[in-house]
Amino acid sequence: MRGAQRIAGSADGPAGVAAVLALLAAFEIAVRAAGIQANLPLALLLALCTTAPAALVRVHLTTAAVTVTAASVLALAGFQCLTLAGLAAQLLVLHRLGNRGSRRLAVLMVLPYVAVALADPETTGVRVYAVLVAVFAAAAAADGIGRRTRAEAVARDATERAIADTLLEHAARGERARIARELHDVVAHHISMISVQAETARLATPGMPEAGAKRLLDIGNTARAALTEMRRLLGVLREDAGAPPVTRKPQPGLTQLNELLDEAREATGASTRLIVSGPVAPLDPGIELTSYRIVQEALTNARRHAPGAAVDVELRYAPEALELRIRDNGPGPAAENRPSGHGLLGMRERVAAVGGELRSGPAPGGGFLVEARLPAAVSEAVR
Repeated sequence: MRGAQRIAGSADGPAGVAAVLALLAAFEIAVRAAGIQANLPLALLLALCTTAPAALVRVHLTTAAVTVTAASVLALAGFQCLTLAGLAAQLLVLHRLGNRGSRRLAVLMVLPYVAVALADPETTGVRVYAVLVAVFAAAAAADGIGRRTRAEAVARDATERAIADTLLEHAARGERARIARELHDVVAHHISMISVQAETARLATPGMPEAGAKRLLDIGNTARAALTEMRRLLGVLREDAGAPPVTRKPQPGLTQLNELLDEAREATGASTRLIVSGPVAPLDPGIELTSYRIVQEALTNARRHAPGAAVDVELRYAPEALELRIRDNGPGPAAENRPSGHGLLGMRERVAAVGGELRSGPAPGGGFLVEARLPAAVSEAVR
């Protein structure tokens, strides 16, 4: 039977199996012609009806199963001429019906043979044959149903495992992304502040012993190295978390102010000027980054609270300090009620971290003014 199932699974399997079974059934009818309780043409027709419909199991499985069963029951109960080939065809269609079609119908197809066995036929041979057919048919249907149930269970388990693996991977990626955010927003900020404060303390403390200055220099270098390693680690975490690749750019400084002001002009269409006075000199990267962020936040505030207002950005290089003035010409009374939000608070924290001073409020004559004085620590790269 397994060989017949393998043949049925091929491209032309059902038609080939049905043809072979039909020939075998016709041969058996010819051999048994003398003992069959029907004329030969009717017996041959029943033999074909019990085998040939098996060719339709792929396209019309239910029709094939019902036709084969009806013809087999008629041949057995009415004329005692159910062939062994017909029995094989019955088992094949019931097995496939249980495996691919209606399970309930596969079970119901066994009941007619049980009815024939209980109908007290005239000959004991028919009753025995009907019982055997019922047992084999039930076994074939049960095997098909069992195989289908196991296949569905395997598919369901595979689907559940795939869903569980996906959820686990999603949770792991989310956790890696959260760790990356924590490292970037908290740890990296504190390490950056350590670097900036160490450099500020080394350059701004009068009478610093050489050994102390060297220690502070080492602290700043170590903090910068830690930031570099942390950026590399953040890149790995973001890649593992499936985040889009982040373009690595150096931290902005005062040399990027013109680009920042160009962006502000394009965004608002208002006049934005940069005024520079004093001898320009490269400053410590931390001071330049703080200056850039102050200007950036002040422009954002002006765009939010005084849309369309012109803004002047002044940089004044003094021997010991860098002075910043960012003023917009928005409405004066409205400027007095401008809320002190996270932007101004962030600017104060940045300035305090490098040892500077910040003032903000209504400007004389109208508008809003942000003033900052930062220690002019010259960059180590130009010493």
